[in-house]
Amino acid sequence: MTRIPALALGWVLLAGSVLAQETPVGDPSAGRDIAAGKCRTCHGLDGYARIVTAPHIAGEPVGYLTAQLTAFRDGAREHELMSVVARQLTDRQIVDVASWYASHAVTTVVTAPAEDSPELCSNCHGVDGLAVVGDAPHLAGEANIYIETQLKAYRSGKRFHVVMSEIAADLTNDEMREISNWFAAVELRVGRPE
Repeated sequence: MTRIPALALGWVLLAGSVLAQETPVGDPSAGRDIAAGKCRTCHGLDGYARIVTAPHIAGEPVGYLTAQLTAFRDGAREHELMSVVARQLTDRQIVDVASWYASHAVTTVVTAPAEDSPELCSNCHGVDGLAVVGDAPHLAGEANIYIETQLKAYRSGKRFHVVMSEIAADLTNDEMREISNWFAAVELRVGRPE
């Protein structure tokens, strides 16, 4: 793919928007209570998803989780279940539950050679699937069907992101499947909250 200049511009815009945002501070203990009542069925109390259509959210940055929950609550992002759950949350509750999940330490075990990591994805999602940019989620250990579904949503315009929409627009179904399978094969390990 020869879209490096546009991707570089997207990267600069993305990095600038992430750096300009102040990370909210929440109460992980209060967030744990919210997670126990509203999130654990799909995402697990520890942030390790229990169903393939839900992402792992352990160790994600507070700002990222807050932005996603707010988008679901306010209708900028739609999902049949997440939209309903998020609409019940106040700003404070969103930051608290984001702080709970962000407090979990995550590590990976990569069995494939590092050079096999999808290069197109590594600048944001890391060579091991642990994101290195605050606006990008971890992909390590996610179900391949979840990752592929999100890539297709970006390609179709159902979801929009300044960088991801442009990247997904040029991916074939086979490339999406290959990327999804690689990240799904990475073992994600979730530790106790920090």
